[in-house]
Order: sequence, then structure tokens, then C-alpha cells
Amino acid sequence: MFQIFEITAAHDAAIAEIITTVGIEFGAVGEGFGPADAEVSAMSENYRNVNRSLYLVAEIDGEIVGGGGVAAFVGRPQTSELRKLFLLPKARGLGIGETISVQCLEYAKNHGYTECYLETMGGMKAAIALYQKLGFNILQEPLPGSAHCGCEIWMLNRWG
Repeated sequence: MFQIFEITAAHDAAIAEIITTVGIEFGAVGEGFGPADAEVSAMSENYRNVNRSLYLVAEIDGEIVGGGGVAAFVGRPQTSELRKLFLLPKARGLGIGETISVQCLEYAKNHGYTECYLETMGGMKAAIALYQKLGFNILQEPLPGSAHCGCEIWMLNRWG
């Protein structure tokens, strides 16, 4: 089984490596993709107790195998963004992505957000299916202010 908990500085190196490795696996390399964001090298500093944001990590047998988070979307105070949900291959299909996503959405709802946005890539079929299961709908274009021009799938979940 797996455990999910809030990121700490002790997890930063492992999560940065996972985000980079999984990004390469799916072709999310370079500017315009989440793995290139400056925050990746210090996720705990950018999410832990910072401005209505949360980043969760998943652990199996003492090993960090992935993570995902939620934070404010730039320029839209009512909109949260599901960010950097990356899992190693051995962590997929176990319900980890769904557990992290549900906890992030609950956090967003409890912290005053009325919707959640995300960006992903067409090759991430399992992730897209999960997001649709959780109530996300595909948009025709990114929300204004989007920082990831390399992503071609944009989704929104509204509850407020």
C-alpha cells in the first residue's frame, strides 16, 4: 500500500527527479512544460504553507514514488490549478493519482476556490481519463495567463 502526505524539504530532491524523469518519458521537456518551472527544484518552499497551496507526495515502502499539488492560478483568485501530478511507472494504476487529485480538490474547495484548472498532454491518456472521472471538462483553449504553452489539453472543474 501507499501513503500520502504533505511535502517537506526532505522530499524536494526525490520529487524534482520524478518530475524530470516522468516529463522526459512523456516528452514534456524544455520551456512550456511543468518540469522546466523554477519551482521544481524546491517544491516544499513553493507549496508548504504558501498562499493557499498544497503539494502531496506518495510513498511506497519508504520510497517517494510521485506527487501532485494545487495552488492559485495566476490572475484568477477563484481558480486553483492542479499542478505537477507525476508518478513513477511502478506507482501507476494503484489509485495514487486519484487519491492525490481528490485531496487537492478538497483542499481547493476548503480554501475558497470555486474551480480548478489543469494542463496536460494528449499522450497522458490515463491522466485525462482520471480528470474526466473527477469532473474536469476539456476546454478549447488555455485560460489566459497559462504558463505551459507546450501542453495541448486544458481542463476545468467548476463547483462554486
